Amino acid sequence: MKRLAFSLALSLLASTAFAFPVTVDSCGKPLTFDAPPKRAVIHDLNMAEMAFALKLQPSIVGLTGISGWYKVGPEFKAEQGAIPELAPKYPTLENLVAVQPDFFFAGWYYGMKPGGDVTPDTLAPHGIKTLVLTESCVHLDKSRPAASMDLLYGDVEKLGKIFGKEAEAEQLVAGWKAQLAEISAKVGSAKVGSAKGTRVFLYDSGEDKPFTAGKFAIPSAMISAAGGDNIMADLETSWGNTDWETVA
Repeated sequence: MKRLAFSLALSLLASTAFAFPVTVDSCGKPLTFDAPPKRAVIHDLNMAEMAFALKLQPSIVGLTGISGWYKVGPEFKAEQGAIPELAPKYPTLENLVAVQPDFFFAGWYYGMKPGGDVTPDTLAPHGIKTLVLTESCVHLDKSRPAASMDLLYGDVEKLGKIFGKEAEAEQLVAGWKAQLAEISAKVGSAKVGSAKGTRVFLYDSGEDKPFTAGKFAIPSAMISAAGGDNIMADLETSWGNTDWETVA
């Protein structure tokens, strides 16, 4: 029995070892990891929630871009625990390097700006690998298609692969897909005889020029999945400003 247990343990260790290196796509560029990151920094509420859904907290040394943009509830605070926020909005290179991270999950205009001091290229010399939020890749590649739920699923699956939690990520995505299928079925039944869904305007912020979700933003895909029509779905950006006349 001891020999069997020892053999099983060796088999488990071998399977874990052979899981790496892994390579994922980050805005069209390969990103390879020889082992799971141990000191991750996550930017923005939505990306933090993806990481928390996979229970990555033990590997996270900091968050950025939370309190400067959002008022979080007790559930998020409980998930965050003792993880510090390094910057309320966009982090500086100094903010990040100070905690010696080996991984940064952010996006273009979600913590990084093209030509800014925090980009995958500026972080790489410090040993920091950057996974770019797929939704944001459109800022560098205007030929990308409109947002779909697959972008969200894909990023969660990438995180799972990077952190050695592929099975957990697949299970999470499968659960979301099942929930979405159930919603779609109900919406489909409710829309019988109706050519269009409910017209939806997503208001984020702003007074004279409201800030909203456009063609390439995940909320547009969520609205469609729920049976609605984002009235700003033809706005050629992920997030941007419009005017009240257009909304009306």
